[in-house]
Amino acid sequence: MQNHFLTTLRSLKLIDGCKGTQVYAANSAVSNSNASSSSSSDKPLLRPTFSLRNKSIQGCNGGGGGGLHHCPSYLLLDSLLPFGLPSADRIDPPVDPFLRPVDPVSALSDSFRRLSSASDANSGTGAERLLLLCDLYLEQHSLLRPLADPKLLRRTLRSARLHAPDTHHRVVLSAWLRFERREDQLFPSSFPAPLSACTTTSPSLECPRAALLSTSNDLLCPCRRPPPEPSPSPSSSSPSFRRHEPEEGADADVWFCIGDDEVPCVRSNIAALSQPLSTLLCGGFAEAQRERISFTHNGISARGMKAVDIFSRTGRLDEFPPDTVLELLAFANKFCCEGLKSACDLKLAYLVRSLDDALLLVEYGLEEMAYLLVAACLQVFLRMLPKSLGDPEITRLLCTQEGRERLDAAGHASFVLYHLLSQVAMEEDMKSNTTVMLLERLAESAAPGWQKQLALHQLGCVMLERGEYKDAQRWFQAAASAGHVYSQVGVARAKFKKGHKYSAYKLASGLIDEHGHVGWMHQERSLYCIGKEKMADLRMATRLDPTLAYPYKFRAIALMEDDKVGAAIAEISKIIGFKVSTDCLELRAWFLLALEDYEGALQDLRALMTLNPDYMMFHGKLHGDQMIDILQQHVKLWDMADCWMQLYDRWSAVDDIGSLAVVHQMLAKEPMNSSLRFRQSLLLLRLNCQKAAMHSLRLARNHSTHEHERLIYEGWILYDTGHRDEALAKSEESLSLQRSFEAFFLKAYALADSSLDPTSSSYVIQLLEQANSCASDNLRKGQAHNNMGSIYVDCDMLDEAAECYLKALGIKHTRAHQGLARVYYLKNQKKAAYDEMTKLIEKAKNNASAYEKRSEYCDRDMAKSDLNMATRLDPLRTYPYRYRAAGELFKHIDVLVLFIVRYTDQMKKKRRNFLFIDSLSS
Repeated sequence: MQNHFLTTLRSLKLIDGCKGTQVYAANSAVSNSNASSSSSSDKPLLRPTFSLRNKSIQGCNGGGGGGLHHCPSYLLLDSLLPFGLPSADRIDPPVDPFLRPVDPVSALSDSFRRLSSASDANSGTGAERLLLLCDLYLEQHSLLRPLADPKLLRRTLRSARLHAPDTHHRVVLSAWLRFERREDQLFPSSFPAPLSACTTTSPSLECPRAALLSTSNDLLCPCRRPPPEPSPSPSSSSPSFRRHEPEEGADADVWFCIGDDEVPCVRSNIAALSQPLSTLLCGGFAEAQRERISFTHNGISARGMKAVDIFSRTGRLDEFPPDTVLELLAFANKFCCEGLKSACDLKLAYLVRSLDDALLLVEYGLEEMAYLLVAACLQVFLRMLPKSLGDPEITRLLCTQEGRERLDAAGHASFVLYHLLSQVAMEEDMKSNTTVMLLERLAESAAPGWQKQLALHQLGCVMLERGEYKDAQRWFQAAASAGHVYSQVGVARAKFKKGHKYSAYKLASGLIDEHGHVGWMHQERSLYCIGKEKMADLRMATRLDPTLAYPYKFRAIALMEDDKVGAAIAEISKIIGFKVSTDCLELRAWFLLALEDYEGALQDLRALMTLNPDYMMFHGKLHGDQMIDILQQHVKLWDMADCWMQLYDRWSAVDDIGSLAVVHQMLAKEPMNSSLRFRQSLLLLRLNCQKAAMHSLRLARNHSTHEHERLIYEGWILYDTGHRDEALAKSEESLSLQRSFEAFFLKAYALADSSLDPTSSSYVIQLLEQANSCASDNLRKGQAHNNMGSIYVDCDMLDEAAECYLKALGIKHTRAHQGLARVYYLKNQKKAAYDEMTKLIEKAKNNASAYEKRSEYCDRDMAKSDLNMATRLDPLRTYPYRYRAAGELFKHIDVLVLFIVRYTDQMKKKRRNFLFIDSLSS
């Protein structure tokens, strides 16, 4: 079997056909390895060797240059992976391309104070205050980037959009919000015209019409306001109403001669268009005395001048063709006709309905400095990101120095614009010239302070990725000089890449000495030392910041090289237990492959490909789907009935990764199954993978074959993005079409999320009971019974709650043990509550929360033990830290109370002694 396994891998021609983005792109040695492997693809992937312990594998990673990594001696030649085992030299952590303060709490608190101060209505004018608030919220967004919390980041972007000071900022921030929400767009390929009405599933702050036309940051966009009452239109027979051209010379008192044509106009109407025209026609010029004025050389045609006359009479452009409106715009600029220019600007903005329209009209807008027209075109470009960055005309405008100057002249070059564009470009390809040019424009637009720090730091990160270490060091040093301490990490990394390892070590050590112990500082210094000192730094990094993945990965690979495969898997599983990521899942799958545990490796690979369907394994040499196809030949295949049984067992065992892998396998058989996509989204939300969850939910909606199902998934998308009322409306609309479990469940969930009074609680219970009366599987019905139990507990109906929890446990909804334990505790049955949580701990694979909850039902020593276990399994859970901190505080309080009591007793004794001495002396 093993020989067949390797033969299958070799037959794929992996070196020639599977080149892609590197998994660990921060290390340039990976790209060098790829280059060498492509030049020597005729060499065998594996070379015979007799001593695996003492010889490095030359070529098992597709070529040399990746450093030496050893295979354990007990692995025979025919079971080796074609790309060898993972190498510690290829997993260096990247330099994060965002602001990372030394003390994030202090930085965020300072940001909050400045926001509170700027929110004062007396600080500056309205526009200045809005601009300041918008900038402060964007700074807060940058400070929150290290947390990688999509909800927090979106909240700050929404706040910035609410305080956008002008149309330009509204357009950019609305597009940014839409880009960040791209995973839950129902139809990602569709693009609304800049002034088209937004859909009911789109948030108001993303409305394209509101971004262009609103004069205030109202939460209610123009599309959702009630239509105004119709006003009676003037009769066409009225002398004050002229639909198009007036009668020839009816009330004209001046004629403009253009070529052989004479255009009759009213002198006072034309003069009222602008001060220059008023001076020309009514001032001291000779034209003021003439009835016929030559206008042949003023760049306007007779048809255009007739349109000017109509506008001067009616104040409207009506249905003039675009070329006439453009002619009027040029005329308005030439003679400073602000009213005419605004009307032409708005009229042309309405004409931008596609990318082609935007590309055609943006040149006219920039040439005539038409603010709204350029904004409408820019909105099209931004709402089609990242695709629009591939158009050479758009990149010429957005990326070049000349383009920035033209945008600036039209009022549309800003830091926020290039901040969005550079972020999108870095996500697409960090090494591209487009990214470099956009970051250069970002640096030119940045104000001193956090903006300059961010722009310079990101330039350093991009240069580091491109292998231009001298430039990278220069940009990082500039960012550090501007006040960004974390950029010193980039300086050290650039020095290390240039071969100055000791200089990099000294710089990292200096950071720790100057600023104290921070996790990322110790992680960085560990890159420049070896042996015990390296491991000590990695342990300190994990203790200070458990979310750093590199220490776990390095320790796991080191254990693997020492033939401790089980310990290596246990080490990498620590971080997977509380922070699921593609690189850690790949590493564990790699280790399982070395153990020939193909089922375990296949499970991790399926979960990995759910998170990122385009993932390339083995340092970018093999697509994950190809590896899954190979491994399926060496495991027992399940049909759909087997998959449902496996899903039921894993769901009951609270094995979210295992459940995710089973759903991935089921979707391979039924890719259009919307119900499975919905379950996939639920599991991804449990694993805190929000973007992937929203993507699955969107696919569930798009693959729905029935309207009532589609409405349910639209409702969940709205609910998960904070639009509870709209979600409730979707559930009611779905129920009006067909009664279903999911529609009742969505309605109950949305109602229960608000504060419940006894009346609404009973209504939610009724909804859940109706849900359980509809057809569904036990996985979802168990959740409904569990939710009913929670509501009964909130209403102090403990017997009914216990009954619901027991029903849920009867269909193997394991999480109901926690609710039942709560019921026992409220009934003063503490021992029964403790035993119930023990059952949950024994059954659940992910049981950190169970240990935390069980600590509430036991004495102090046992509680400490449970909380320590919860912290070890999931260091991100905050309750154990708060409990222990409170315990330490109480200890100090006890000591303080004892000191006060003793001090009081001593003072009493002294007072008695003084009184006795006084009595003797008297």
